[in-house]
Amino acid sequence: MSDIPIHKLEVSGELVEIPTELPLLPVRNTVVFPWTTRPLNVGRARSVTAVRAASNESGYIAILTQRNPEVENPTSHDVYEDGTIAKVLQLIDTGVGLSVVVMGVARFRLIEVINAGEMQKVRIEVRPERLDQTAEAEAARRTVQRLAKELVTLRDDLPDELVEMLDRLNDPARLADLVAFGANLSLEDKMLLLGEPDVLARLRVLIRHLMREIRVAQVSRDFAARAADDLDEGKRKTLLREQLRKIQDELGETDEQVVEVDELRVRLEEIALPENAREVVDREINRMMAMQSHSPERAVIRTYLEWILDLPWDQETDDNLDLLHARKILDEDHFGLERVKERILEYLAVRHLVDDPRGPILCFIGPPGVGKTSLGQSIARAMGRKFVRTSLGGVRDEAEIRGHRRTYVGALPGRIIQNLKRAGSRNPVFILDEIDKVGNDYRGDPSSALLEVLDPEQNETFSDHYLELPFDLSPVLFVATANRTDTIPPPLLDRMELIELPGYTANEKLEIARAFILPKQLEAHGLEPEVVQIADEVLLRLIEEYTREAGVRNLQREVAALVRKAALRIAEGQEQVKFEGENLSELLGPPRFLQEFAERQTRAGVSMGLVWTPVGGEIVFIEATRLDGKPLLRLTGQLGDVMRESAEAALSYLRANAEDLGIDSAVFEKSEIHVHVPAGALQKDGPSAGVTILVTLASLLTGRKVRNDLAMTGEITLRGKVLPVGGVKEKILAAHRAGIKEVLLPKQNEKDLEEVPVEVRDSMQFHFVDRSMEAIMLAVPSDG
Repeated sequence: MSDIPIHKLEVSGELVEIPTELPLLPVRNTVVFPWTTRPLNVGRARSVTAVRAASNESGYIAILTQRNPEVENPTSHDVYEDGTIAKVLQLIDTGVGLSVVVMGVARFRLIEVINAGEMQKVRIEVRPERLDQTAEAEAARRTVQRLAKELVTLRDDLPDELVEMLDRLNDPARLADLVAFGANLSLEDKMLLLGEPDVLARLRVLIRHLMREIRVAQVSRDFAARAADDLDEGKRKTLLREQLRKIQDELGETDEQVVEVDELRVRLEEIALPENAREVVDREINRMMAMQSHSPERAVIRTYLEWILDLPWDQETDDNLDLLHARKILDEDHFGLERVKERILEYLAVRHLVDDPRGPILCFIGPPGVGKTSLGQSIARAMGRKFVRTSLGGVRDEAEIRGHRRTYVGALPGRIIQNLKRAGSRNPVFILDEIDKVGNDYRGDPSSALLEVLDPEQNETFSDHYLELPFDLSPVLFVATANRTDTIPPPLLDRMELIELPGYTANEKLEIARAFILPKQLEAHGLEPEVVQIADEVLLRLIEEYTREAGVRNLQREVAALVRKAALRIAEGQEQVKFEGENLSELLGPPRFLQEFAERQTRAGVSMGLVWTPVGGEIVFIEATRLDGKPLLRLTGQLGDVMRESAEAALSYLRANAEDLGIDSAVFEKSEIHVHVPAGALQKDGPSAGVTILVTLASLLTGRKVRNDLAMTGEITLRGKVLPVGGVKEKILAAHRAGIKEVLLPKQNEKDLEEVPVEVRDSMQFHFVDRSMEAIMLAVPSDG
């Protein structure tokens, strides 16, 4: 530093030494004048290094304005030659850059730009002020002072404190630089003033500018006064803003902040906002206008306003009410599901008769893979509506639904408002996926927040915490999906219309595989239908031996595996691939499921039950054995309390009716009875296994085998009644998939057979009982 020449300047009454080589800070779209203080945000790496170096060394930095603000790494050709030496007054590290406050000290002319490693330096020549103490100079100073004060009184956006500040400025150079700094001049005009060392010449330019600004301010004030007499407040403000914009355009003096506000106001006028929302937006725009451009709060308000203006307050799609078209779309996308399709057609029919019906809140209940979510897409396509989806699985924070309040950093609206903005329509088909898997913790209960969303009587005034404005959700067609209902809170369940989607039969799966899955997989693998052919026999074997599910997801995977085998053969040169009676075990491995239930019941004390699970019906075997010892009932297999009580009730019933069943009553006093329900790793509960446990124990204690072609379900009581159970359709479909031909059901469940597909009912035999003794006699025949 000692080898670098220095300049001696008077700053704030003190003589300071300033090196002729200083770190360079290039700035965009701004000019720093001597004797003015300016906050700057510094983000570029070289600029950050330069500011830190200046702060650590002399405290002074050279500021040059870029000719083109788009240039990221400016050279000497990209900056103006005239600049300002500035003192670094304050430096704050924001994490993404620096926030700096600088004060201009003196003008300089650029001599050379020097690359100094991670920053740039400049060699400069200080340009002293030139001012002859003449009468003309004093007159020019007084004229600028008077015109500037007059402009302050005419302009409402300029603070009155400026008048006192101008009165205290007797130095013509400082006065010229302060007025130039605050003047509404173009960047080029300000650079001309910065590069002019002659103070009198600068004062003359400012006189012309101030006189023009005063004329504009007088015209605006007169226009506003005339408009106020004829127009209401809203139209008057619009006309005034338009007039101001025209004046600024003519003068080429457009302020970026004003342009930003004007854009928001134009958007506000174009949207049919409710009156309360319009008042909020107008108030926030006025707040934003009063803030500095670098204020963080300004960015928060801008984001909030954009969210409000981006929402589809008055934008909606027209419903396609053609029932034939809707039926065609639904049939194209999904096989079966007649009840669901009929409900959608009913809604469209009502739309024919009522202009604005409240949208139903549908909830599709069913195991995975039956088409719940894709059915929502088909509904949107059939009605001509937009489609949006949000998954609620694992959501534990109420703010995910209602949004965060604006007091939090990074706050956003909730998923409901976000998806409506994404849809661009106020009446989309909105899928709430996995609504049965919503959780809750210390952050709130999302299911409680959903109560307002899914209540047709309340959702027309839904309020998001971020917006704090009512938004009408009544035109939205909400469709929820779930695998089970027992995990959905009762108040939420009560607001939805439940539509069950049970599993598919083997014939339905065959139709789905042939008409939907196979064409989709061929297209995904780039194969033509004529090149790859899979016989129905092969598809049926996939359904029965390689998948055992309520839906068709695993079937889709197995078909995809076959198609990949075909793609490999074609890539190896084979022209056409046919899968007919081939050995699937060579292609896909050994069968995963075989119908061998009869072989598993080779002894007394084993029976076959039917249970319901969230993924569809299942077959379960209940086993029992008797050991000599103290009277004891041992239950294993991770059984819940209800299932344990069913076993105790079954044993008590058998003991009370031992004589009628031919059971030695002494066996109860000297036997330990062990009941086990595989698989032991899965938790089980519910009353529907009562009949199966009763039959198992009756078989064990009488020594007679249970029929191996019969599956059963039902709840029992101590009085010997058989009570109805739920999930009958899913249980029957599970028995049908497993090849069971006869099913024992409670008498009161006979009505539920109407929901079972006709081909399943016709291929099976059903036995209906209402007494426990009937079930035992049917399932454990005396010749068994």
